[in-house]
Amino acid sequence: MNAFFEKTIGVGHFLFDRRPANIPSATPKSRATNVWRRDGRVLVARVRAEGGVKEGVGKAISLLGSLPQAIRRGDRVMVKPNFNSADPFPASTDLDFLRAVIEMLLDAGATVTVGEGAGGMWRPTDNVFRKVGLHELAKQLGITLTVFEDKASDWLRIKIDGDYLKTVTMPRSAYEADKLVYVPCMKTHFLAAYSGALKLAFGFVHPGERRSFHFGDLQHKLAEVNLCWQPQLTIMDARKAFVSGGPDKGRLAYPGLILASGDLVAIDVEAIKVLIEHGAKANLPADPLKLPQIATARKHGLGVDAYTVVE
Repeated sequence: MNAFFEKTIGVGHFLFDRRPANIPSATPKSRATNVWRRDGRVLVARVRAEGGVKEGVGKAISLLGSLPQAIRRGDRVMVKPNFNSADPFPASTDLDFLRAVIEMLLDAGATVTVGEGAGGMWRPTDNVFRKVGLHELAKQLGITLTVFEDKASDWLRIKIDGDYLKTVTMPRSAYEADKLVYVPCMKTHFLAAYSGALKLAFGFVHPGERRSFHFGDLQHKLAEVNLCWQPQLTIMDARKAFVSGGPDKGRLAYPGLILASGDLVAIDVEAIKVLIEHGAKANLPADPLKLPQIATARKHGLGVDAYTVVE
């Protein structure tokens, strides 16, 4: 498809997508239990990605404990990557990294679905899937793909007790999954300052509702979306990162790391420290706890900032 027409279609989605009427209401899912602790403290695995991707992902999980502690045979697991656009990693999830995560989940006996809703300017999401080769990967691995905006019936109005949000329109398919695994990139973001684990949940929000997030208090709202549900595991690809700009383009750095945790706040705090170490000082506060999305997430008990790094 001609690039001009693709962009025109994307702009149309951004401006005119509307959430369906008469969406059923639901309460938040039960808080996910973080099983990966040592002496009562939350763990964040920090692995130097020197070998193969699958080796690095496996080492990160083994440093936390073992995958069956959280993912059991027969679990229906939704994997949420970062395909806001089809731009190359670290704008979007690296396909080899995603494959490594999915293969480990399949080896654990899980049934895996990859779910995503691309950003307004890059929709339809299935077009992003096609460009990055996700359909081929799904066929090779025998997994299913879910495009959130494709089904008007695949939405719930989740009632939450936020300071900035009281309801969020989210996919029923994610709500009904037994477990959630997040696979974010690590990068700065020109609107949200930082994009990692907490912000990944923005990709669940109905496209017709996302626009309003940008009218004020964006970072606080991004954090509060996570009151709807939390993942059992986050595996962050920090081999490359944007240390300015973002989310689709920016100045590159090469931390060469893989991070993993069962705690959304802890992994984001550690990721922000890594970004600052690699040149993002001008774009992020020296103290990650002062970033609004982190502060709001902590206030709502979505994670902790006191954690142990395991390497």
